[in-house]
Amino acid sequence: MLNTVTYDGPAGTPLLIAHGLFGSARNWGVIAKRLSAERTVIAVDMRNHAGSFWDNSHTYHDLADDLAKVLDGPADVLGHSMGGKAAMVLALKNSNLVNRLIVADIAPVTYGHNQMGPIEAMRRVDLANVESRADAKAQLGDLEPGVDDFLLQSLDLKEKRWRLNLDVLAAEMDKIIGFPEVSGQFDGPTLFLSGANSDYVQRDARPQIKALFPAAKFAKIPGAGHWLHAEKPREFEAAVAAFLA
Repeated sequence: MLNTVTYDGPAGTPLLIAHGLFGSARNWGVIAKRLSAERTVIAVDMRNHAGSFWDNSHTYHDLADDLAKVLDGPADVLGHSMGGKAAMVLALKNSNLVNRLIVADIAPVTYGHNQMGPIEAMRRVDLANVESRADAKAQLGDLEPGVDDFLLQSLDLKEKRWRLNLDVLAAEMDKIIGFPEVSGQFDGPTLFLSGANSDYVQRDARPQIKALFPAAKFAKIPGAGHWLHAEKPREFEAAVAAFLA
């Protein structure tokens, strides 16, 4: 079972949150707590991340099956990036477990870029001689603004280790940037919520999205990029709450 953090709320359909690559349930704490005013919210650590188990396989079928095991009945499901792909596969394979689906800034397509840069940056850090996050940050090198601070949330200073299975994430990167073969459709309400400044969900992906999710609707958050929930948390929360309402 995945490590989970539960924010208790009123009775009704719970909300399951699946984070993106290099993330954790902890990253979603503020948003999850605020959304729990209307419902119970369950945030998970995906396999090979944070407090969940490590495994040599990191396919989207694996990740979707992990999410299914967390649920004991239908839930609304929100996933960002890697977690969004896992949420989509969950909905396609186990539509009985998904009431409404929110996919944050990702499409069911294969991307041409990978995320080896952050992995290589984390591997460069001499953990044995790191005494503070500032020490580690200085060794991460040039990354996109904010990425270094985001990665440092997964650094266990006490144990001097990354709480990420870097070797497996690197080995499975082609699967992470891809999207698996999945049969069927998910006919339930679906929102593809993107950052207006992000290029992750292109218009030419809409036919593929509609083929798998016929009820899909699209919305963008102005001024936000791929990390829309971190860049515009209040706007992101408001969009999610409105869709779930």
